[in-house]
Amino acid sequence: MTGATRASIKAPSNPSPETLMNFFFNAAVPVVALTALFAMSGASEPAAPGATTGAMNPPQTTATDSGLRFDDGRTALVITDPQVDFLSPEGVAWGVVGESVTANNTVLNLESLFKGAKANDIPVFVSPHYYYPHDHAWQFEGTLEALMHKIGMFDRADALSLEGFEGSGADWLERYKPFIEDGATVVTSPHKMYGPETNDLVLQLRKRGVDRVVLAGMSANLCTESHMRELLEQGFDVTVVSDGTAAAITEELGDGYAAALVNFHFMANAVVTTREAVAAMNPESK
Repeated sequence: MTGATRASIKAPSNPSPETLMNFFFNAAVPVVALTALFAMSGASEPAAPGATTGAMNPPQTTATDSGLRFDDGRTALVITDPQVDFLSPEGVAWGVVGESVTANNTVLNLESLFKGAKANDIPVFVSPHYYYPHDHAWQFEGTLEALMHKIGMFDRADALSLEGFEGSGADWLERYKPFIEDGATVVTSPHKMYGPETNDLVLQLRKRGVDRVVLAGMSANLCTESHMRELLEQGFDVTVVSDGTAAAITEELGDGYAAALVNFHFMANAVVTTREAVAAMNPESK
């Protein structure tokens, strides 16, 4: 691509939604159009592989609906993988996710979401990730599947036993247990890949009359994004909590959190911060 070609495409100033869509879809060079779109929206350009700026300086996120409320009786909080292997320095994935988890204050933000939901009688659903011995017999795997199986991530001894579960990498963080183990939170069957297509989350939500989801958890560009995509396809209104998640940063694959933020903003019904989400849960907040 030549410099002259780049310079010839200019983003419209203060565009209307119609102008923005026409510019994006009719641009002669889609990559340049996408860069301009990020500039107009106030978000940062997607990081190059190996860059870490996305996790340390996430794009500003605000609710797309200024009157967003979650105290409507049809909203649930859904948390993916609030487990030791992702969220604790003792977890097997901390070496690649720790920087992003720390930068986003993810551990405390998830706790705030749990507290906010429980305080305002908003139902909570947890979609966990477990692997049993029979899962290690799979004959083909993707990059991350192979890695997770190799390092024993989310391993459990048996589907019908909790032997060795307490304090393991598959267990919840200790600080989340009062909210998850209170007898009210719905812990779904485990997802095996990234999305809820392989568990009963959608069924459980539908049976409770839920059609709006506040989504957070781990990992941003894997299970959290995959849950967002499938829930949207299933007709749910999905709000993603941008600092209630985090992702791996590797030199080879790049910044997973920055990649996820791009898709959150393109697809979710709203993208909010933890502070905004908790405020929207409280019927007394304005």
